[in-house]
Amino acid sequence: MSESAVDLRSFSFVLAVPDLERSASYFRDALGFRLEWPEGSDWQLASRDSVRIMMGHCPDALAPSATGDHSYFAYLNTTDANALHEEFLSRGAIILHPPADKPHGMREFLVATPDGHRMMIGQDLSVTKPAEQP
Repeated sequence: MSESAVDLRSFSFVLAVPDLERSASYFRDALGFRLEWPEGSDWQLASRDSVRIMMGHCPDALAPSATGDHSYFAYLNTTDANALHEEFLSRGAIILHPPADKPHGMREFLVATPDGHRMMIGQDLSVTKPAEQP
């Protein structure tokens, strides 16, 4: 099979959430996303840089916590894992694991949503060096 000349570039995700207002507020207040769609529908779009999270109100959906390791929905890249971790901490984000260097050359930390969805945030150490911790 030959390689395609078409690139996939957008980082967009769709999440089923039981409480749309709570989830949207968390992405805005704790993770620094901008809410894009008007309130009052069963959908909300949160965006930050090139990342888009579409949240649908699904009160009867299986809870992410019930899916165990399948509750991961994203791996997001950053240029400074330490700085983003500190920002998220100061905003009250749910941090499950603090930044740590991994054998595969990434500095990673794990963030969760109030519903139990998990996102790994990674910094490529071959491109950038982590900022010093105070």
